[in-house]
Amino acid sequence: MTAKGTTTRRCYCRGKDGKPLGTDCPKRKQRKHGVWAIRQELPPNADGDRRLFRRAGYDTQTDAQADLDKVRALLNIADKDDTEGRERLGDLLAGVSASGESIPDYEEVKRKFATGQSLTQHMTIAEWLALWLAGKKALRASGLARYEVDIRCHLNPRIGTIRVDRLTVPHLDAMFEGIAETNVEIIEANAARRAAVAELKTIPWKGGENRARRKAMKEAIDAMPPFRRVTGPSTQQHIRSTLRAALNTAIARGSTTFNAAQHVELAAAKRPKALVWTDERVAEWLRTGQKPSPVMVWTPEQAGAFLDFLADFRHRLLPLFHLITFRGLRRGEACGLRWSDFNAATGELTVATQLVQDGWDVVESAPKTDSGERIISLDEYTVEVLEAHRATQAAERLEWGEAWQDTGRMFTQEDGEWIHPGSLTDLFERSVELSTLPPIRLHDLRHVAASLMLAAGVDVKIVSETLGHSDSRITRDIYQSVMPKAARDAAEATARMVPRGTARTAASAHGTNGHAASTQNGAKIITFPSHRIG
Repeated sequence: MTAKGTTTRRCYCRGKDGKPLGTDCPKRKQRKHGVWAIRQELPPNADGDRRLFRRAGYDTQTDAQADLDKVRALLNIADKDDTEGRERLGDLLAGVSASGESIPDYEEVKRKFATGQSLTQHMTIAEWLALWLAGKKALRASGLARYEVDIRCHLNPRIGTIRVDRLTVPHLDAMFEGIAETNVEIIEANAARRAAVAELKTIPWKGGENRARRKAMKEAIDAMPPFRRVTGPSTQQHIRSTLRAALNTAIARGSTTFNAAQHVELAAAKRPKALVWTDERVAEWLRTGQKPSPVMVWTPEQAGAFLDFLADFRHRLLPLFHLITFRGLRRGEACGLRWSDFNAATGELTVATQLVQDGWDVVESAPKTDSGERIISLDEYTVEVLEAHRATQAAERLEWGEAWQDTGRMFTQEDGEWIHPGSLTDLFERSVELSTLPPIRLHDLRHVAASLMLAAGVDVKIVSETLGHSDSRITRDIYQSVMPKAARDAAEATARMVPRGTARTAASAHGTNGHAASTQNGAKIITFPSHRIG
């Protein structure tokens, strides 16, 4: 057991000579005169040196005794024969005595002691995030990069110095409020730079005065902050998820008991709704130049027109865009396809690898998710397209000779080298612009493929497996942009399922669709043949 320790009252009054009066102070017998102090012997340090816990400044003996009891309780966490454990607790209390910090919480120290954590070193959020990220051995490069951006750009600058075990919800509220304020600054700075660039375009090139104005304007633009993206709701949700995952691991290791990230409320990140390029939306786009939604989907006619446009120009990557349009491969999956993954006899294509960007470098990795590793069935025409592409690539290989790079990829540059995913996006966007079709992103071809399959009546589970989703609900929620004609056909089919009597809306009262029409007292009466459901 720990030695009892002592509480004593001290007087700091001094005589005329400036020396402490001590026990000679005439006021010493007054109950409230002087201050109380505590003294507790601590376990020796590693060198065997004696140590004491001292603290003074208590107004009453009760207050002093309360803190002394806390110190003794902390020392008793370790068994009396646990020399190493008692030394660790002594190190903690010696440091607290020297620094004047508050006496540590008993339960917190007990938890750290039981899990073998340091009692004298307190890890900050930045230190823990670095340790946590270094331990993510199984994470794909793209996921690791996303975590690293969250930590480097948002978490470390705003909360990195806070101790892990001291992080609170108000800390995180303040962090996200700061992000919102920074967003306002970015928007204002972008607007100012955009206005300056627009003004520069209006200044004529000729004339000394104009040249001087252009030079001054360029210098002003160079001094402005570059265009930056705001941290939107989706990114903020991801930042919180990153911190929540890191803190969950910290809880599992006993570094803290509370995950503040689980209790922060953020604005819901709304996924942009995919819209189809109907005639009305195309007309509005031609008039204003504005897309109705960030995610747009071509109709079957528009998708066919794009592929025909590429065919007319004998575009060497037409088969790649054909495959994405009909089978919905991701960009990296299409770039990573190998001829060894293609079985022409069975009409099957195995998605087993992908090429992804790491900065601007390209690395090969497994598909985005476990369900991304899949076998896709191909129609006969697509098999013919790929076989024709194989012959074209073989001709290119002969033309390049020894300079050909044998990467084994299905889709390559002319010399056989990998296709850079970023370059493929740029190529697609230029091709869409040249085709004069309404714009979509390369990733939106997945939406086109999903919508085509769903409109053709393919079961949503098969669509989900083709796209490589882990759950068919993802397919329904994200990619089900039903084509207008399919939606109208569904509406008509639904209406025909319900038998009606002699009354129907005026809009339908035209005696069409095989219904008999007659007139009674000047009013048109529509009669329907009897239906049987089931």
